[in-house]
Amino acid sequence: MNSTSLLAAARTFLFVPADRPERYAKALASGADVVIFDLEDAVAPAARPAARAALLAAWPEWPLAARGRTVVRINAEGTPSHADDVALVRTLAADSLGGVMLAKAERAQPLVALGDACPDAALLALIESGAGLDALDAIAQAPNVVRLALGHIDLQVDLGISCGPDEAEVAPARWAMVRASRRAGLAAPVDGVTTETRDMAIVESAAVKSLRYGFGAKLCIHPAQVAAVHAAFMPDADALALARRVVQAAEASGGGSCAVDGRMVDAPVIAMARRTLARAAAT
Repeated sequence: MNSTSLLAAARTFLFVPADRPERYAKALASGADVVIFDLEDAVAPAARPAARAALLAAWPEWPLAARGRTVVRINAEGTPSHADDVALVRTLAADSLGGVMLAKAERAQPLVALGDACPDAALLALIESGAGLDALDAIAQAPNVVRLALGHIDLQVDLGISCGPDEAEVAPARWAMVRASRRAGLAAPVDGVTTETRDMAIVESAAVKSLRYGFGAKLCIHPAQVAAVHAAFMPDADALALARRVVQAAEASGGGSCAVDGRMVDAPVIAMARRTLARAAAT
């Protein structure tokens, strides 16, 4: 599986600060589908040159499989760190880097430039502002972009809103990202982080909500969250059994409408059942 396909199919994206090289091996061994080495919010501006140097020094030691599931989050266009971050990922992309995440993506042009600099790396656009939401279609359709990701905490700051526990205030943003991804033919977007790092029931519940909104993955900030997100994205036994019965009945009927457990099912229900089975196979 190439890096574009891997990033498109991934369910968990685990952040690790790039200035903490002692955490690199643990992050790569966490079970996360993708590890994001962060040069942005997790790293103080003064520490970013050392973080870039640490990542570059560690790179030759990693096997190709690890490089392919590695993403580097770089600072936004117009920030003091952006050009140096791009220079780093250009070097890594020439040596099997899986992808680059652009923080605070607000227009297509920086992604076009990043694709030109790193033509073999998949791009993820992190939507964290009203301007990013306004430009969703252009961003999603930029070359080499494989997924959109939501930075809902920064989005709250930018828009001056404050979410309650159910995060209903950012529901319109989630809907917009799912729809823009669909229009652009991208994989389902990546939902934002959950800040809870001790109670994994909270993390799993948040991931279930992500799935219900139409997201296909979630950003993680701690290795302990990875298993909880994977569990949320795995259909339970009852859902799997029902999906199998629906597909079997559909195949027996030649693909048309049929009855399952006393209920009529037709093409959309059959399609959802097939999607459930596919999600189980990928988990």
